[in-house]
Amino acid sequence: MTVVRYWAAVKAAAGTAQDEVPADTLADALTMARGRHDARFAEVLAGCSFLVDGAPVGSRDHAAVLVGAGSLVDCLPPFAGG
Repeated sequence: MTVVRYWAAVKAAAGTAQDEVPADTLADALTMARGRHDARFAEVLAGCSFLVDGAPVGSRDHAAVLVGAGSLVDCLPPFAGG
């Protein structure tokens, strides 16, 4: 299972800190996560950046980013700062 971990606004929208999903790619993991939560979650998730096992995904195609058993996906919404 891949662990999809939520931070800040996306965590609030999910109502949980993480989900475990069966996935082979980041795209699969995000699709599974969206299927477990409501439209508000999907909206917030759409604005997130992602780390897979600590490495930034950046603009790479999510379908090309491999994940698997033991992978950790961090979903990071935009943070306000100053």
